[in-house]
Amino acid sequence: MSGGSGDSSPASGRASFSSLSDLKDLELSSESGCLSIVVLGASGDLAKKKTFPALFHLFQQGFLQSGEVHIFGYARSDISDDGLRERIRGYLKGASDEHISEFLQLIKYVSGSYNSGEGFELLNNAISENETSNSNKPGSSRRLFYLALPPSVYPSVCKMIRSYCMNPSSHTGWTRVIVEKPFGKDLDSAEQLSAQLGELFNEQQLYRIDHYLGKELVQNLLVLRFANRLFLPLWNRDNIANVQIVFREDFGTEGRGGYFDQYGIIRDIIQNHLLQVFCLVAMEKPVSLKPEHIRDEKVKVLQSVTPIMHDEVVLGQYDGYKDDSTVPDDSNTPTFASLVLRVHNERWEGVPFILKAGKALNNRKAEIRVQFKDAPGDIFKCKKQGRNEFVIRLQPLESMYMKLTVKKPGLEMATEQSELDLSYGLRYQDVKIPEAYERLILDTIRGDQQHFVRRDELKAAWEIFTPLLHDIDAGNLKALPYKPGTRGPPEADELSKRMGYVQTHGYIWVPPTLSKF
Repeated sequence: MSGGSGDSSPASGRASFSSLSDLKDLELSSESGCLSIVVLGASGDLAKKKTFPALFHLFQQGFLQSGEVHIFGYARSDISDDGLRERIRGYLKGASDEHISEFLQLIKYVSGSYNSGEGFELLNNAISENETSNSNKPGSSRRLFYLALPPSVYPSVCKMIRSYCMNPSSHTGWTRVIVEKPFGKDLDSAEQLSAQLGELFNEQQLYRIDHYLGKELVQNLLVLRFANRLFLPLWNRDNIANVQIVFREDFGTEGRGGYFDQYGIIRDIIQNHLLQVFCLVAMEKPVSLKPEHIRDEKVKVLQSVTPIMHDEVVLGQYDGYKDDSTVPDDSNTPTFASLVLRVHNERWEGVPFILKAGKALNNRKAEIRVQFKDAPGDIFKCKKQGRNEFVIRLQPLESMYMKLTVKKPGLEMATEQSELDLSYGLRYQDVKIPEAYERLILDTIRGDQQHFVRRDELKAAWEIFTPLLHDIDAGNLKALPYKPGTRGPPEADELSKRMGYVQTHGYIWVPPTLSKF
C-alpha cells in the first residue's frame, strides 16, 4: 500500500491520526518526495466548498506537508494565484489566519481550456518546475488530478492529462485521477465513459469517488457486522424482517432544477450513495480487508439483485418543482423515490431492502434501519409496541441505537420501547470526525481503493437500475405529487407497510445532547 506523508507530523497531526484512521493507517510505507495535487475546475462550487477545504484539513492535521506538497488549481477563468486564494479563503474554517495563509501559499493557479493542449502544457511546466525545486524532499514524484468537473468533459480532460501531464517515466512515483459522479446516466453511457477512460488509464490509476463511502458510520459498517459476535448469527433472513436505507432532505432543488431534471433522485442519490450503503449491509464477509477482496464481495451482492418490479416502486415530485423556469412544464422527473431491492441468495432470500430518497421532505437525515422479526411466544403482550430495530444514523448527529422492549419503571409489569444508544458527539467528545472528502483524498494518496467504485461494480449497479430508469424516462411510471414538508407520497408508506415494515407508534428517539450532562 502506498504511504502518506507522516514522517514529521506536528502534534496536531499526531493527535488526529487516531480520528482519521483505522489499523491500516498505522501500516503506511514511508513514501516521500514531491506530491502535486491538481484540482481541475478550481473556480467551481465543488472545488471551493469541498475539495480545497478537505485539502486544508489534511494540511492542518499534518497529513500534507508544506515541504513536499504543491497544489494547483486549473480552470478557464482568467484569474491570478491570489485571485484563486481569495475565492477559497472564506471556505477554510477552524484555524488561525496565519495557518490559513500558510496553506494558501501552497496553491498556484493555471488558466486554460479543457480540450486543448496549450493550457495543459503550462500546467505540466508548473508541476515540473516544483518537482525539480531544491526545496523539495528527495523521493518519488506523485501527481494527483481531481476532476471537480461535469462528466461531459472527463474524456477530453483525461486525454489532455495523458498527453501532457503524466509523471515522467524517468521519475519514480505515480499518476492518479479522481473522477466525481455521476458516472453516466444509464448502462450504455456508463460503459462508454468507462471505455474512454480505460483507454487512457488503468484501473489502478482511476478513483471513482462516491463521498458516501467516506462517511464515518458507513466505514464502520464492516466493523459492526464482522467484528461483533452479537450480529453474526442475527444478520440473515431468519431474524431480519426488512431493511430501510433512507436519505431525506428538507429543501428542494434550490436553483439546481435544470441540472437535477436531467438526472432525478434515483440517478442522483439512490443508484450511487444508497446502493453503496446497501452493498456494505448485504455483502458477505470478505477474505480480508484488502481493497479488492472487499470490492469483490460488493460486486457479488449486486449481481444477486433481481430485477426491480414496477409494483414495488413509488415515485414522487413535490409541488412547486416545475415552478423553476429551467424545468420543463411536462417534467416527470422524480424528486422522491421509494423502491425495493431483493437479493437472491441464501442469506437474504425474501428480505426486502427498501431504498428511499427525497427532496423537500419533513426533515433532513440519512440512516439505515434494520427491523427484526417479532419475538416468538410474546408472553408480555407487547407486540403492538413495535419491533426491535438497529438504526445507524449517518447524518446529522452520527449515532447508532438499538430499539428494545424494556420494563417500564414502576410497580406494574408494563413494557415500553427504549434504546441502547451510541451517540458519537457524547462518546467521542475530543475526537474530530473527518469529512468524507478528506478521508477519500488521503486514501487516494495512499493508493487504497477500498472506498472507491470499481468498473465492474459500476456496471453491475447500472444493470440493476437502467431498465427502471428507461421506463421512467419513457413515461411508463408517473411521479405522484406531494406537498413540501411532508413524508412524501402516502403511497410510499403504504409500500413499506406492504413489505412488512411495522412502524412504532408513540416512540421517538431523542438525540442526546451535551447540555444534559
